[in-house]
Amino acid sequence: MTKKLHMLIKDLRTKRDISQADMAHQLKMARPTYIQIEKGVRPPTAPEIQKMAGVFGVPVTFFFEGGSQATSYSVELPKSKKVADKNKPDIRISVPQKNLDKFREVLLYVLEKVGAKPNVGETVIYKLLYFIDFDFYEKFEEQLIGATYIKNKYGPTPVEFKKIVEQMIKNGEIEAVRSKHFQYEQKKYLPLRRADLKKLNAQEINHIDDVLARLSDKNAKELSDYSHNDTPWMIHEMGESLDYELVFYRDEKHSVRNYPDEL
Repeated sequence: MTKKLHMLIKDLRTKRDISQADMAHQLKMARPTYIQIEKGVRPPTAPEIQKMAGVFGVPVTFFFEGGSQATSYSVELPKSKKVADKNKPDIRISVPQKNLDKFREVLLYVLEKVGAKPNVGETVIYKLLYFIDFDFYEKFEEQLIGATYIKNKYGPTPVEFKKIVEQMIKNGEIEAVRSKHFQYEQKKYLPLRRADLKKLNAQEINHIDDVLARLSDKNAKELSDYSHNDTPWMIHEMGESLDYELVFYRDEKHSVRNYPDEL
């Protein structure tokens, strides 16, 4: 038996004997608006799903795993803002298509551009790579690096980073140095060769430049806080890999794509 998200929400509410008026109050919305959610007319936002999880006493992932922890339901995600393609399902499984050679060149390009800034240590680089990858996927529905990012308390962390950096240091492509930013210890990387821009097309370079212009002046805490409010990070549990597909459920502060008004 397959139940859609709005049906699962209704079942959870009725089983816990919560009225629609009480749910609307908890979600800080009008009762007619909440009724639209239960009817499947209006999909809930990620922050609303978080609030519902708290009210119902279930983890957020419960809604995206079909309630498998308590029921046998399989669940369909609410319709995203992504432009529909008649030849593709609305939601597809996102499997990162890793391009480790491109990872090296993107890292070198980032270090050339902003690596000398006093705020740009390893933690900031992690977040810049995350937004470069996930913003690109939201904009173009294609992978740029396609790295795997896991959720930790400081924000998204690229799994492949350590091994790639170790190899690049061994090959004399970058150098790791220790420094201090204010009172904090900081690990920085210096590029020892120029990025091979033949491995990056104009669209990719322009995108990286846009991300760096928007985010590279933020310090580690600011970027971590910003990433913690991004939907892919919010939805997952600690230690889980972040799903690229969740960028299509971002709020206005994090979304980087212009969607048609009707969507």
